[in-house]
Amino acid sequence: MQSWRRKSLWLALSASWLLVLLRVFPLLRLAVPARPWAGAPQGWPRWLDAELLPRFSQPGELPEDDPQSPRGPRGGSCDWGSCFDVSKCRGGRLKVFVHPVAGPISDSHRGILASIESSRYHSISPDEACLLLRLEAPAGECSPVPPQWNGGRNHLVLSLHPAFCPQTFQLGQAMVAKAGPTVDTFRPGFDVALPLLPEAHPLRGGAPGQLGQHSPHPGVPLLALAEERGGWRTAGADSSACPWDGRCEQDRGPEQTHLGATLPNATFCLIPGHGPDALHFLQALQAGCIPVLLSPRWELPFSEVIDWTKAAIVADERLLFQVLAALQEMPPTRVLALRQQTQFLWDAYFSSVEKVIHTTLEIIQDRIFGASAHPSLLWNSPPGALLALPTFSTSPLDFPFYHLQRGSRPTGRFSALIWVGDPGQPPLKLIQAVAGSQHCAQILVLWSSEKPPPPRWPKTAVPLTVLAGQRKASDRFLPHTAISTDAILSLDAHSSLTTSEVDFAFVVWQSFPERMVGFLTWSHFWDEARGGWGYTAETANEFSMVLTSAAFYHRYYHTLFTHSLPEALRTLADGAPTCVDILMNFLVAAVTKLPPIKVPYGRQHLEARPLLTPGGPESQPPAQDCINQMAAEFGSMPLVSSRLRLDPVLFKDPVSVLRKKYRSLEKP
Repeated sequence: MQSWRRKSLWLALSASWLLVLLRVFPLLRLAVPARPWAGAPQGWPRWLDAELLPRFSQPGELPEDDPQSPRGPRGGSCDWGSCFDVSKCRGGRLKVFVHPVAGPISDSHRGILASIESSRYHSISPDEACLLLRLEAPAGECSPVPPQWNGGRNHLVLSLHPAFCPQTFQLGQAMVAKAGPTVDTFRPGFDVALPLLPEAHPLRGGAPGQLGQHSPHPGVPLLALAEERGGWRTAGADSSACPWDGRCEQDRGPEQTHLGATLPNATFCLIPGHGPDALHFLQALQAGCIPVLLSPRWELPFSEVIDWTKAAIVADERLLFQVLAALQEMPPTRVLALRQQTQFLWDAYFSSVEKVIHTTLEIIQDRIFGASAHPSLLWNSPPGALLALPTFSTSPLDFPFYHLQRGSRPTGRFSALIWVGDPGQPPLKLIQAVAGSQHCAQILVLWSSEKPPPPRWPKTAVPLTVLAGQRKASDRFLPHTAISTDAILSLDAHSSLTTSEVDFAFVVWQSFPERMVGFLTWSHFWDEARGGWGYTAETANEFSMVLTSAAFYHRYYHTLFTHSLPEALRTLADGAPTCVDILMNFLVAAVTKLPPIKVPYGRQHLEARPLLTPGGPESQPPAQDCINQMAAEFGSMPLVSSRLRLDPVLFKDPVSVLRKKYRSLEKP
C-alpha cells in the first residue's frame, strides 16, 4: 500500500512538472537565440519561434548589431588600410599636391595654398605626391572633379566649412577633413575633424591665448553659458539655480549680440552639443575657459591625437545639476592644469589657419609612419607635434623640451662649431681655449672662405674636423651629421672666449637645454617713427636676442631651421650677416615662448671681433628690414625680453679668488 501511494505521488509530481515545462518552454525558447553555424557572422539573434515575431517586426527588418566600419558622408565604409595606398609615399614622407582651384580664389583659399606651398609637405608634381588635396568651395558651392581623381584614392577633401557640396557622391575613397563633423558620419582613423573657424581667423601667427591669470580671481564668474544666438552669459558660484535652457536668471551678465564679440571671462564654459556650438568651443579654448561639453554631437577637433581629457570636460546634459556641483568642488590644481592645457592647445594647433592645415597634414604623416609616429607626449605637451619633427627622432628624450618632464638631463659634453668666413683666418687661439674645456667632445671648423684652409691645424686634446661650407651665413645651422652631441657651441672665427667662460656657459645650458645661452646680446623695440620693429646692440639691462657668434643651443634647432622654416626666410637671412642671428633667435623664441639667457662675458673680448653692429651704417637698413619681414612671415613678434643674467657663485664678491671656481671670469 505504501509502495503504491509512493508511486502514485511520484507520477502526479512528474505529470505536474511536465505540464509546467510545456507551458513555460515556449517563453524560454523565445529568449534563447539559435546556435550560430561555425564560421557564420555573429548578427542579430535568430529566434526559434519566428511565428511570434510578426506582431513586432519582420526578421529581415531587424538591424544587425555586429561591429561595422564607420560610415562616411555617403554611407561608404573606408579605413586607412583599404582606401589609402601607402606605397606612393616614397621613403615614408608625406608630399602633398594641391589641385588647382577652378574659378576665382577666395582669401581663405589663397591663405591655405600659401601655407602648404611654404611647408615641407608641398610637391609641384602630382606623380611624385603621396596625397592629393582638393579644396572645397565655400558652403553651398560645388567644385568640379579634379583630374587624376581615381575614385578619390589617396585624396583629401578639405573644407573649413561644416556644410559640404550636395554632390557627395564624388567623395569615393577620399578622406574628408571637415569642420565640426557629426559623430555619426565621422570615420575614426580615416577622416580628420577640423575646428570650426571664424571667418576672420588669422592666416598665420595668430592671436595668443587670453588667459591672464591661471588662478581665477574671487570676482570672476564660475560659469559662462553659451547661447544659441552666439553670445555668452555668465553665472555666479551658486549655479544650481540656473536651469540649462540657454538663459540664467541670476547674474545675467552682459548681453552678447554677435559671435566673437567678447571672449568669456569665466572658469568653466558650458557648451551644448549642437553643431553650431563648435565655434563656442574654440572661443572658450582661446580664453582659457575650461570647455564643459554637454553630450556633444560633433567630433572634437583632431581627436585622433589630442587628449581632450587634459583640457576639456565631457558630461551628460541629463545630469546638469550634478555636473555643476562637481565643477564647484574641483580642486584648484586640477583647474590650473586644465586651463594651462587650453592655452597650449590653442597656440600649438588652433591659433591660425596655417597651424590647422599643418596639423591635419601631420596627422596623416603619422599614419604613414605607423609605429614611428609621434607618441602622445609630443602631441599633448609643449611645444607640440608640429615642432617635434619625427625625421629627427620619435623619442622625447632626444628633444630639448621634455627633459624636465622625464627627469633627465642632456649629455655632459658639447660640440664646438666654428664658422670661418672671409677673410678666412684660422681661429687658432679660439680653438685652444675651447679645446681646454673639460666638457668639449669635438671641434668642427666650418670653412666658408674663398681661401683654402691651412694644411695643418694645432694639436688638441679633442678631435678636430674641417667641414666644407657653401659660403652662406646659414651654413652653420645645417644639420651636419658630424655633430655627435646634443649641445652645440656656435662660434665665429673672430670670437674670443676663455675656457672658464665656456665651462660656465655650458653648465648653465644643461639646466635650460631648450633655450639659447649666450654672451653678447641685442634687444628689439617698436619704432613709432618708422612704424616697424627695430633692434639695438646698446648695452642695457634688457635684451631679447643672443648672438650666435658665441652661444650654446641644442642641435635639434639645426633640424628645425633647415626643415621647418620657409625657404624665403633662409634666403633672406643669407642676404645680411646679422639677419641669420635674428632668424635663429626668432625660431627658438617661437618654439619655447621664452627669452634667451645671458652669461658673463669679459670686456676684454668686446673689441676682439669686428662684427657689424645694428648701429653701423652698412648693416642697419638690410637688418632692420629683415627683422620686419621675419615678423611678418611668422605672423607676430616671437621675441621675448628678459633681464636675467646668470653668474657663478661668489661672482664679483669681495672674497679671495682662490675660493671661486671660475676665476678668470673676473679678470679685467
